[in-house]
Amino acid sequence: MIGGLGMTELIVILVIVLVIFGAGKLPEVGSALGKGIRNFKSSVSGDASDDKAVKGDIEDKSNKEA
Repeated sequence: MIGGLGMTELIVILVIVLVIFGAGKLPEVGSALGKGIRNFKSSVSGDASDDKAVKGDIEDKSNKEA
């Protein structure tokens, strides 16, 4: 039981997903979902390289204005 969902509910959800997206598109949907989750996790964890680049851009703009 995952999050209050039983096996029957999970099977029904899987069938609905297969009907909506089709078997051919399912790997693409899974891949896109995985990439989205990975990007979200890296954003939440605070990827330092992205933060430094943004801070540098902000500092450059503020120095030009002053």
